[in-house]
Amino acid sequence: MPASRLALPPCLEPDAPSPVTATGRPLRWGVVSTGGIAGKVTADIALLEDAILHGVSSRNADSAAAFAARFGFATSHWDSDGLPGYQHLFDDPRVDVVYIATPHGQHHEVARAALTSGKHVLCEKTFTMNASEAEELIDLAREKNLFLMEAVWTRFLPSINRAWDIIHSGELGRIGWVQADLGFPAPADPSSRLWDPRAGGGALLDLTVYPLTWALGALGFPSSVAASGSLNDDGVDTRNALTLGYEGGAHAQLTSSLVTSCPGTATVAGSKGWLRTGNGHLHSPGELTVARNREEPRVETFGVVGGGYTYELREVTRCIQSGLLESPTMPLEDTLQTLRLLDGVRAQLGLRYANDAA
Repeated sequence: MPASRLALPPCLEPDAPSPVTATGRPLRWGVVSTGGIAGKVTADIALLEDAILHGVSSRNADSAAAFAARFGFATSHWDSDGLPGYQHLFDDPRVDVVYIATPHGQHHEVARAALTSGKHVLCEKTFTMNASEAEELIDLAREKNLFLMEAVWTRFLPSINRAWDIIHSGELGRIGWVQADLGFPAPADPSSRLWDPRAGGGALLDLTVYPLTWALGALGFPSSVAASGSLNDDGVDTRNALTLGYEGGAHAQLTSSLVTSCPGTATVAGSKGWLRTGNGHLHSPGELTVARNREEPRVETFGVVGGGYTYELREVTRCIQSGLLESPTMPLEDTLQTLRLLDGVRAQLGLRYANDAA
């Protein structure tokens, strides 16, 4: 049987207000890291009516101060007095929730410190380097009664949720096949996090979550996974191809690459028709083309508020304001199962991380 529909976030329910509209008491945000994704998400945090940009941390004082000035944070923190900048941020009692945007290899260390310090946590994908790290964080969050979520923003977008509606309405019939790919030729720079094995570099942790989201949304978690791929001399995966098998014969073919250009599309095919993404990569498509057998295809178009991160940020805010410890749309069990799946893929590829030995 196909999976049930991923839970619709309340901010996308019919007649819901804009995701920037306040849903309760203001939350004071801390941001860990000053890189590219941190800037994109922080710009959307600033749009929320009930968000306060309180503090940012970086290893470097100048980077922290520049980021704080750019976005209007009240405070900035950096490595000093024998403590990392993020710990100074977490020691501030005025911070309610933190967004972690460091490279993958640091997620476990930083998120554990945040939870230990009593902060709610939104952590960038991929959540941790392996399932054991994720399990430890989940247990800690539950022990501390704190909210914890992996930032898979795609799950909260209007276009993606419309796709789930179409797929699970039966309009396409019984889903039998999903194809999804994402890739680009990344410059071979050993100093880049994409190529640094300690940072969790490689196509698997950086890209595969997006094609995988389409398989999970349409068919759920698989009963079997076959993987192939290539590793460079540093042990970083340059590309991977996954075939997911399901009871009843359905399957998904997923491809990720840091050495080849890919269309960045997703196709979901059923017994009565198919759906395909367009006008933007599969993680945030601006169009969905839907074709039923022998009927003219139709195209549905979509926009987003802000950079598109506002929807997941609204969900984090709503959950914390309501006392929820996890999001029904991005539950912790899905994060854990995903990392178990990726651990199995790595075993087939011969891909190991330094964190595996911890």
